[in-house]
Amino acid sequence: MEYGDITPRTAAYAVDKMLERAQPQLNMAKFATLTTVPKGKTKVCKWRRYNRIAASTTPLTEGVTPSGVNPTVTDVTATLAQYGQHVQITDVILDTHEDPVLTELSATLGQTAGETQEMIIYNVIKAGTQVQYSNGSARNTLNTAINANTCRKAIRQLRNQDAKPVSQMLKASPGQGTQPIPKCYVAFVHPNVDMDLQNTTNFPNGFVRVQNYGTFAPLCDNELGSFENIRFVSSTLYSPLANAGSATLNGMLGGTNVDVYQSIVTGADAYASVDLGAGSSGLTPFVVSPKHTDSDPYAQRGKVGFKMYSTAAILNDAWMTRIEHGVTA
Repeated sequence: MEYGDITPRTAAYAVDKMLERAQPQLNMAKFATLTTVPKGKTKVCKWRRYNRIAASTTPLTEGVTPSGVNPTVTDVTATLAQYGQHVQITDVILDTHEDPVLTELSATLGQTAGETQEMIIYNVIKAGTQVQYSNGSARNTLNTAINANTCRKAIRQLRNQDAKPVSQMLKASPGQGTQPIPKCYVAFVHPNVDMDLQNTTNFPNGFVRVQNYGTFAPLCDNELGSFENIRFVSSTLYSPLANAGSATLNGMLGGTNVDVYQSIVTGADAYASVDLGAGSSGLTPFVVSPKHTDSDPYAQRGKVGFKMYSTAAILNDAWMTRIEHGVTA
């Protein structure tokens, strides 16, 4: 493994610093089915699901062995792609800057890596086919905020498809596996949605803010609160579709038309991604110090950055649903 001018030991420290900053951005990865891709094996990730075997309602006949059934499977594949970013540094900055530049840049690039991973997953799962509209039956008719009725329809849709609630999540510390959580469905929303969640007209039976959980621990720093058995986690990365809704704004944010927000509610094992902390798909930092070369004879330029492989896939489209809605101005 090449890390530029740093040793494997230093690289391990650098990737830890990057992952510390990346973790708060990894909302969706925390609840995904994560796969570690072994080095030197393949660029294609495969996830296999054994399908349900029908209930046996016919009594057995004495002394007669019944015919067996052949199990069926569903395979989902996705191909790894490589991503990365770097920042150029100069010898003057390294020699004269009062801040620990490499440490700060490693942390900042860790945030970039986390946002990259989050957007890769978000762009895949928001394309799911199950959808609930806050009003009407199409995106271009939307001019209403998220509300209790729409959330209950989302819960009903998931339950009718036997979508299991999420019961574990990735630990906050990289490389530490998963931790159990109270069973719930998890909704990924933009922070602009928070005001409507707290509106007692939209949620007359009460949205519980995370500050009022008491001894009930939040899932992560980005959790806003809960309604019934949905826990809401926010990120500014889940940006709305500008002007995609109704031309009748009806008190909603928008320009010529309502901005449409796509809030995704998911159960367990609905989607998958790769583990940034392990395997060939892991996050790899590099630091190249300024050095004398033909293109840089004065050794004035270096760089610090990262690269990683990532992908995402919907494992079971029936175990997630998308609520499309506006946001109150």
